[in-house]
Amino acid sequence: MKISYHGHSVVKIMTGGKTILIDPFINGNKLTDLRADKEKPDVILLTHAHNDHVGDTLEIAKENDSMVIAPVELANYLGTFGLETVGMNLGGSKEFDFGTVKYTKAFHSSSYTTDDGDVIYGGMPAGILFKAEGKTVYHAGDTELFGDMELIGKRNDIDVAFLPIGDFFTMGPDDAAYAAELLKAKLVVPIHYNTFPPIKQDPEQFRKLVKGSDVKVLAAGELFEI
Repeated sequence: MKISYHGHSVVKIMTGGKTILIDPFINGNKLTDLRADKEKPDVILLTHAHNDHVGDTLEIAKENDSMVIAPVELANYLGTFGLETVGMNLGGSKEFDFGTVKYTKAFHSSSYTTDDGDVIYGGMPAGILFKAEGKTVYHAGDTELFGDMELIGKRNDIDVAFLPIGDFFTMGPDDAAYAAELLKAKLVVPIHYNTFPPIKQDPEQFRKLVKGSDVKVLAAGELFEI
């Protein structure tokens, strides 16, 4: 399984000949190396409805007939635009031909703001457990620290965890480091930082705080294998 990071919370997974794109916020993301018109994912996974996570889903999915998997209310909304969507909810899992997707809890908010300024309720925010090739990837989405991360770690042998460290809107470096201890992931990658002034952080400081897990601080476009 090949995985790459592309700024903010954008993660790409390549497995079994399929490309999965998580939270494809590209246009407006000054830290990404991607171009929305060049991306051709088979699947888009969304953690919640905020515009900096839904991002360019509509454009990319329409252009490539990508399947969009999202919390059910968000999936229903995106389905009104003619997208192929699968709406899931917290605790639910489904096996697809590219791997298994399970939604976990996240403590945050979730709404989508249209170009006209209308605010659409996006259902519950979520984290994602993705399993394929005998590996487990956890993308925490936007969340604060919460005790059930320990349960997620006990119930799943997590190979890599993508954790927000930006503070202000999500947990900051201290809480994210404690989350890493609860999850017991083999590898931790910081996300959701430095995109906007309120979430400016030093990922190297986060690395120093983490105990018991390896940490990769990735540049946009950097790829690794698990």
